Amino acid sequence: MSEQNYISKIQDTRVDCWSALVEFDVKDYLELAEKAYKERGGIKHQRDALKTTTAKRIRSRLVEDLRRGAVIPPLVIGIVADDEDWTRIASISQADQVKELLKKYYEDLSIIDGMQRTTALKEALALDGEVGDHLIRVEAWIAKGTESLIYRMLVLNTGQVPWNLKQQLEVVYAPLVKTIREKVRFHRLLSGSDRRWKGGEFKTDSLIESYIAFGLRRTEVDTQESLADEFSRLDIAEALTNKKYDHYFYRVVQMLVNFDIAISRYNEVVNEDTADPSDSSDSLEVGIKSRKLVRGRNIFDTQAARVGFIVACAVSILGRVGMDKEEDISEERCTSLENSCSELVQRINSLEVQELESFLLLDVLAEKLSRRPSSAVGRWERSFFESAFRVLIEENFNVPNMEPCWRA
Repeated sequence: MSEQNYISKIQDTRVDCWSALVEFDVKDYLELAEKAYKERGGIKHQRDALKTTTAKRIRSRLVEDLRRGAVIPPLVIGIVADDEDWTRIASISQADQVKELLKKYYEDLSIIDGMQRTTALKEALALDGEVGDHLIRVEAWIAKGTESLIYRMLVLNTGQVPWNLKQQLEVVYAPLVKTIREKVRFHRLLSGSDRRWKGGEFKTDSLIESYIAFGLRRTEVDTQESLADEFSRLDIAEALTNKKYDHYFYRVVQMLVNFDIAISRYNEVVNEDTADPSDSSDSLEVGIKSRKLVRGRNIFDTQAARVGFIVACAVSILGRVGMDKEEDISEERCTSLENSCSELVQRINSLEVQELESFLLLDVLAEKLSRRPSSAVGRWERSFFESAFRVLIEENFNVPNMEPCWRA
């Protein structure tokens, strides 16, 4: 370890963060960042450009330079501190205190900027053990909420064209999912190969895309678009700095979950072991037309319906992009929708099976979806569901059945 205990600490009052610059031995940094690095994947999974011959030569040169003692720009990592630790940050005056705090959040630590350099450090250490004792600078962003980290990440990585918005958000995937888990009551939060088989179950990757759609307030979210799309980046950054995600996104997701659970009572699968494997699809883009509409849960089995609901709510609460509503109006609208949705959920829960079937009118929905065009299916379905749920929202969830929505 370095004998220096130097720390440079500055508070970012823009997004309520602390930035602390400290020195690390290479081996200590790699040990701290190991879990975050593994879960995000190596560089080859994040930047296609590194597969080129030129890029590989550049990385090889960096590895060799590191072995010779080259100094690299600070690596940037981030954590979301709990309330108790957050109150102690102002009094921290030594680098060792920062390091201990970072170790405490090892499980949820994120590498915000520096995956390429981390990979180069790992390769250099594998070739030469003495690299482990070299000093590097690490900038730690200590945030009070996930939104602050995402904002920092977006700003720090401006102009890095190979990254798209979804990949950018996955850099802080762990704390984002942790926040969603804390603020939204799911039946189950799915990941990996988990399969949705009842209402109130959602995959984390679909929620991340919904997070983007909420900020952009449009259903056509091309997760392969470059961060060079300045308008998309700035729309999300603006939403983050105005705390719109913290105030409204999680509340909208809770409305979606509650509505999904209520309508999923119709023809519900009682036991996962007896569920038909073809009965559900967790794909972000597989259309309903390819499956039977036999269960209430089938409506939100697709990402098209989920994003349509999220965006319809976002536009109603926040206003369209470029026509943002005042904060008090947004709050009033969100509260009104929460109350109206809750009333509808209670009404649905009181319906008998036959009455629920008459309310959902899945046959009408199936008929409308059967007429979709043969091309641009995903885009068409997202637009269809946004229009459908916009009717539901404009009517404050007070509809006799879902036919007005499906025929919008």
